[in-house]
Amino acid sequence: MTGKALRGNTITYGEYGLVATEPCWMTANQIEAARIVMNRTMKRGGKVWIKIFPDKPVTQKPAETRMGSGKGSPEYWVAVIKPGRVLFEIAGAEEEISRKALKLAAYKLPIKCKVISKAEQKAAQAAEEAAQAAQLAALATS
Repeated sequence: MTGKALRGNTITYGEYGLVATEPCWMTANQIEAARIVMNRTMKRGGKVWIKIFPDKPVTQKPAETRMGSGKGSPEYWVAVIKPGRVLFEIAGAEEEISRKALKLAAYKLPIKCKVISKAEQKAAQAAEEAAQAAQLAALATS
């Protein structure tokens, strides 16, 4: 989970998104709780995209079991989250309602998240590219 997310770090479908700022394993139950609170807040007024999927099984052995005798059975499933990953996207609702729904969804998750719009993300990417170009120019002159 070290490093930043290289894939899934842009808002592609919706207008607003919820971006992870910390790494974690997010369980299927946590994802479902966030989805439910978003749909209830928007009163089914917009569209929600879930951009993460719990595809990693976590196994546990039964309590008070002796060592050995193989691996435990899968208990639950997790999605591996890196910082910068877009978790959810929303479109088709007003800005105030969309931001409120994403903020309430963030309360259900085990990590710190931030709500960002597509326009804010494009501006941040342009500023980052300009900073990288300035660094390259400085290296070329020295």
